[in-house]
Order: sequence, then structure tokens, then C-alpha cells
Amino acid sequence: MLKNLLPSKPGTEPLAEALKACKTHFIWAFLFSALVNLLYLTPTLYMMQVYDRVVPTGGLTTLVLITAVAVFALAALAGLDWLRGRLMLRAGLRLDRLLSGKVLARVVDLQAKSPNTQALREFDNVRGAIGGQGMLALFDAPWTPIYLLCCFLLHPAIGVLTLVGGIILFTLAWLNERDTRPRLNKAIQSQNHAYAAQEGVASQAEVVRALGMRQSSIARQIEQRQLATAAQADAQLAGGHYSGAIKFLRLVMQSAALGLAAYLAVKSEITPGSIIAASVLLSRAVAPIELLVGVWPSLVQAVASWKTLTDLFAGTASVERERTTLPDPRGRLQVEGVSVKFPDTESPQLRGVAFSLKPGETLGIVGSSGSGKTTLARVIAGALKPQAGAVRLDGAEYEARDGDELARWIGYLPQVPSLFAGSIKDNISRFSTSIGVDQETADRNAVKAAMAAGAHELILRLPNGYDTVLGPYGQGLSAGQAQRVALARALYNDPVLLVLDEPNSNLDQEGEAALMQAILGAAARGAAVVIIAHRAGVLARVDRLLMMREGVVQLEGPREEVLEKMRATAGRPAAPAGQSTPQPPGQPQQRQAQPQPSAQPAQNHPRRTQ
Repeated sequence: MLKNLLPSKPGTEPLAEALKACKTHFIWAFLFSALVNLLYLTPTLYMMQVYDRVVPTGGLTTLVLITAVAVFALAALAGLDWLRGRLMLRAGLRLDRLLSGKVLARVVDLQAKSPNTQALREFDNVRGAIGGQGMLALFDAPWTPIYLLCCFLLHPAIGVLTLVGGIILFTLAWLNERDTRPRLNKAIQSQNHAYAAQEGVASQAEVVRALGMRQSSIARQIEQRQLATAAQADAQLAGGHYSGAIKFLRLVMQSAALGLAAYLAVKSEITPGSIIAASVLLSRAVAPIELLVGVWPSLVQAVASWKTLTDLFAGTASVERERTTLPDPRGRLQVEGVSVKFPDTESPQLRGVAFSLKPGETLGIVGSSGSGKTTLARVIAGALKPQAGAVRLDGAEYEARDGDELARWIGYLPQVPSLFAGSIKDNISRFSTSIGVDQETADRNAVKAAMAAGAHELILRLPNGYDTVLGPYGQGLSAGQAQRVALARALYNDPVLLVLDEPNSNLDQEGEAALMQAILGAAARGAAVVIIAHRAGVLARVDRLLMMREGVVQLEGPREEVLEKMRATAGRPAAPAGQSTPQPPGQPQQRQAQPQPSAQPAQNHPRRTQ
């Protein structure tokens, strides 16, 4: 059974290794199940001895002795049953310890390509089946033939009755599985879709209220939930018919076993003690089948969830490779022929983008909305992997460093600040204390970064200063405050490469002045700075400019040279319809050509403001 569950697809090695790590738990639980099922014969043997030896002879001493043996055996049964339950629970906990972090890491790695917010829920389904009655029912099932053999030893007629009844029960169980499997799969999918839709609406509650979509969203949620509930009820009703038939057949078989045993006892073919023993043995023979029918939905759901996890891990991208420790980078950035195309889009977002930036240089990226500026920023920050080309830091490709090690040297401020639930100091320090960084060191560096961003005084004026706790998406701060805290986070630990995407979109005059000081300070200490902005103020003192259009670099070079070329281009006849004429930063623009902040294709999180 374990071998059948081991995934063989490339990249699923973590799943196979986690299952193998629990192999000892499974083996011991199976051995304990064998002893438990053997000890279940105790009541049968006890009743046979009482009716065949104690009652006819009146042997009270024999009664005391066999009672003591029976009590000891039943105590051992209870202890072993408790132990195997704890073993399977420990196996589930071990799987959680070994896989939960890897599942989360895989979800984060693949979020841009194939979002899967239900992966941990799928994993919990697997862990629940392993730690519950499902696995124990599977361990008990192989012992049905042993009880059947005991029935034949008691009398062939009783054995035949048990065999026929077991075949009928197995047939009903198979029909139950065949009929309920598609219904269960449909119910699981509908339930997952309903949960995902609910999370999506909850995460955008402010937008829903502001746009007057509250009632429509609730109605849509109710409709999806009704579909999921109906599918689940359909699966339960279909399985309920078979469960009722199986229970009825089992009770009839127990009564038939008593009647048949009584008839055989009257014919002197078996002893009177075998009458009760026949009913008990038949009940134990068919009990695993009945138990399997009861836990079958959870087992089917666990198998489907395991397949989902296998698909999640499939692919070479999940295989960790060894990396040579490289020297600390200085901030020399090289972008070489980078191309990006998102799924379900007709044209690529970036096409052959190439440029370089030296330590201490600042680069401003301009262009109309949809020209690929934000996508390029995500690629430079390491948030998005290009389909073609390479991005290098001090000559080494980004893939040459581990993801977190690379991010240590890069400061990134996205269009949406994307703050997380937690204190402000934890957000600025990127929650580094969760991975073992000393609290005092993290606090000191967080305050230093806030000072560099000009946000120190702003944070101190909050109710609890750096200990102010934020909600999801930075709830509790205004848009401008969130952007300044996110800038401090980007400056944490003095990165050698700073990527700022629309860093002044929500800032007032004071905030923009602090932003300029932060940019100049980062460049002064030798960091390469990449700035994407529509408002010209933040680009007034950059060293170089890069202009993009439709994912292609149109102009790139020293700021004054690019501005001169842009002025020359702006002086030409009007561009064809559908194309905007580029304007140099700082120059007035016509209303129809005024650029707006570009939308980030892969980010749908709302900006939370108060």
C-alpha cells in the first residue's frame, strides 16, 4: 500500500521521503493491528469455555481462571489499540512537520504560474485520514479472512454463511465506492471552489462595499455554497443507501448465524458454546467491511488530496540544488535579453530587454501604461522569473543564489505596499526573527531602515510606535503611511540593489522629500537604484533613464541624452491613433497622453487604506 502511494514524478521526492520517514509508524501500527485482531477472538473463546466447560461441570475455579485470562487479554487489546491509534496520530504529526513548510514554499514558488490556495487544506485531509479511523480500517481489513477461517473451523455451514454474507457485503461496498466516487470528487471540487471564492471576497471586502457589490457578492457566494452543499448531500445520500443496506444485511447475518448455530447444536454437530461464538465471529469477520464503508468518503478525499499534492510538487522546479557560496555582491546589475509572456496573453510583456547598471548609479524607467515597466521591476527584484534571458548581480545569475539569500541583497518596493499582518517592526525586518535572527539585532536594523526611509518620526507617532500591530494587507495605516513603511522594509539590511515601483504614488510633499533622501542615501553608499515612476519629481536626479514601449526598450542612456531624444520625439507629428507620444519627465503633457500608474498583471490584492 505504501509503495502505491509513493509518487514517482520528478520533483515529488519530498513527498516520497516524508512517507518513507513514517514507514516505521506504519509497520508497527500494522503489527499491533494483527495482535489486536487476534485478541478480538478472546470473547469468542471465553464464551465457548463458559458454556462448554463451566456451565456443565459447575467449575467455579475454571471460571475464575478463564475470566482472569480473558480480562488480561482484553486489557492487552485495549492497550494495543490505543498504541496503534497514537502511532498513526504521530505519523500524521511527523508528516506535518516534514511537509507543511515545503507545501507552503511550493505554493509561494508557483503562485504566479498556477495559484493554489487550498494546498494546506488538501494536506490536512491527508493528515486527518492517516491519524483517524481510515488507516486503522485498512489495517483491519486483511484480517477478515482469518475470522472467516475460524468460522469454517467452527462448522462448514457457518463458514459458508459468513463467506456468502461477506461477498454480498463486499459487493455492496464496491457498488458504494463506484457510485459515490464521482459524486465525492464533484463535492470536493465544489467545496474547494466555494471556499476559494469566499476567501477572495473577504480579502476585497472594502472594494465590494465601495462598489455596491455587497448583495450581489453574497448572492453569488450563497449560490456557490448551495452547489457545493447539494453535491455533498448527493454523495452522502448515495452512500447512505448502501450503508443502510450493509447494516441491515449484517444484522440479518448475525441473527442467521445464531439460528444456524442453534440448529447445529440441536443436531449435536457443535457445542452449545459455539452458538454465541458463531454470531461473534461472523460479526468480527464483516466489521472491517462495514467500517471501510463508513470511512470511505474520507479515504477517497485523502487520496484525491494526495494526488493534488503530487501534482503540486511535480516538475523539476521543486528540486533543490546545491549552490556554491558566492562573495557578497556590490550591486552591479546586468539585464540580458529578458523576455516575459504571461499565460493566456497574446503578446509578451517584455521582449529582449537589456541594460546594465553600476553600483551607486540610479536608473529611472518611464513609459506609458502597459509598456512593461512593472513586469520589468518584478524581474529585476527576483519576484518573477523570465522565460528567456538572464538577470545577473555582480556577474552571477539570480538562480546561482538561493531565493532568500538573493533577496537579502535586494530591496523591493512594489506598486501595492503588500504589508502583512503583524507589527510594524516585524514588517520592516521582514519577520526575520521567525527564522532565528536575534530580536535585538532585528529591532536595531528595523529602526535604522526606518530612519533611512525618513519614516522613523511617522512610526513613533503611531499609537504603539514600532509595536503597532497591522491587519492583513497593512490594515491600520493610510496608503501613504503604508508606502513609507514598505520603503523602510526595502531598505532593511542595506541592500545593494534597490527596486522601487511607483514609490511616490501615495506620498505627500513631505513623504516625497523623504523618498528622495532615501534614494540619494542608498546611491551614496554604493547601491544600484532602479525607479519606476510617472511623476517626474522623483526622476529629477537620476543618473540614467530608460524608456519602454510595448515591452521593448526604446531609449536608454544618461538622463540628459535620453531627455533630449524624448524632446525631439515629442516634437514630431502626432503619433498614429492608439499610440501615445512619449514626454520627458518634468514637461507638461496633454491630457490624452497623460500616463496613469500601470497595473500589475499578477497582483490582485487591494490597497487597504484607512
